[in-house]
Amino acid sequence: MSLKAVNNYQDTTAEIAMLRKVEEHKLLDPIKEGKWSIQELIGHLYNWDKFILEQHIPLMTQGANLIPFPDHDSHNNEGILYISRFKNVVALLDEFVHTRNRIFEAIKTMKSDIRFTIGSGKRQFTIDSYISIFSKHDIHHLEQIRNKLS
Repeated sequence: MSLKAVNNYQDTTAEIAMLRKVEEHKLLDPIKEGKWSIQELIGHLYNWDKFILEQHIPLMTQGANLIPFPDHDSHNNEGILYISRFKNVVALLDEFVHTRNRIFEAIKTMKSDIRFTIGSGKRQFTIDSYISIFSKHDIHHLEQIRNKLS
């Protein structure tokens, strides 16, 4: 397994955890007019992690065909609505870190050479190629967060 993808994914966890030190009001303001807040971005990332952990990770075995990714728009909307379950932003940050760490623990136990497909796609994924998709997604949102806080 490529350490780069996993390391990038872990770097996100550390950077999100550091947001605990940011004043809450800064996490609630939209990053730009008409865009999500940092809290909503974290909720969005968390909801994808929740999907990965619950729907894909348990089935990642050699030759498996995982369920397709959900419709992105509706899944993202669900993630934003899910935020209301947390009493504050720190609770969301803590749950994000906890869930992301559970993903790390699960992938550490997997064989790095397993190959699987997703939905009706023919593309063969490895754990590394799969995590790389989400690592790149994280980087995009981390840049937005950094820009907002700088």
